[in-house]
Amino acid sequence: MTLRIGTRRSKLALAQANEVAGALAASGVRTEVVPITTAGDRGADPASDPAGIKGLFVAEIVRALRDAEIDLAVHSAKDLPAGEDEDVVIAAVPERASALDVLVTRDGGLRTGARVGTSSIRRRAQVVRWRPDVVVEDLRGNVDTRLRKLAAGETDALILAAAGLVRLGVVPEHLAPMSLAEMVPAPGQGCLAVQSRAADGATIDALSVLDHPASRIALEAERGLMARLGGGCALPLGAFAEPTAHGVRMVAIALTPDGSRFARTEVDAATPDEVAALAALDLSAGGADEILGLVGP
Repeated sequence: MTLRIGTRRSKLALAQANEVAGALAASGVRTEVVPITTAGDRGADPASDPAGIKGLFVAEIVRALRDAEIDLAVHSAKDLPAGEDEDVVIAAVPERASALDVLVTRDGGLRTGARVGTSSIRRRAQVVRWRPDVVVEDLRGNVDTRLRKLAAGETDALILAAAGLVRLGVVPEHLAPMSLAEMVPAPGQGCLAVQSRAADGATIDALSVLDHPASRIALEAERGLMARLGGGCALPLGAFAEPTAHGVRMVAIALTPDGSRFARTEVDAATPDEVAALAALDLSAGGADEILGLVGP
């Protein structure tokens, strides 16, 4: 049996799919990577999908999975909408890469008035709070495109996911990890989500070798928070969870796009569901519902 792996066509998505293919090959499972062009890759308007920008990058892959054109789908977990349909499941969460963001600068410094390029409102809002003396500008494109724009002087700095750089094998000269105090990552950042059809027991069994319990716990907690706060679109919401000796700890933040208002929490609980519920209550008490409501779907 050869399992067909559905993925986006981007360089990073293919690297992620090949990472899963390699892990399955090590356990004797044959695979074939099937690249799929999504609406997001074609530049569709986020308003065209009920799940917002997240849905644009996964809907066609999930449709192919449902229609048995592929046997499993590999996603960046942060691209998945919070909800999950009964007929499709996250069958495996491989060991998480770094969840953190990194600051990449052209010359190793970030002076007053420097331009920081990002298309993420979560990153924009936190940069404004962390460094109110810099200018945040909209900058789009894949990792290679953004790094080229940095080198060409179109911006002075970038904020990128550490995991993406690692998976692409890219090591910029001037790179500095960002702490959770500076930048809380997107829910699911650094995680891969491997989906299968819920009724496909054979594929689910084959994928079980990939599942990393600590990474699954973290992802379940972060997705649980997203679901409670309406995280089906690109909200300025950051969350990072990790298992502890006594359960799960989560750091989470919700901000207005301009960073002028925010709610932040750090909580501990026994299970992923409980820590997500507690973090959601804390954030809501701090005004998160109103803050996120200002952004809209």
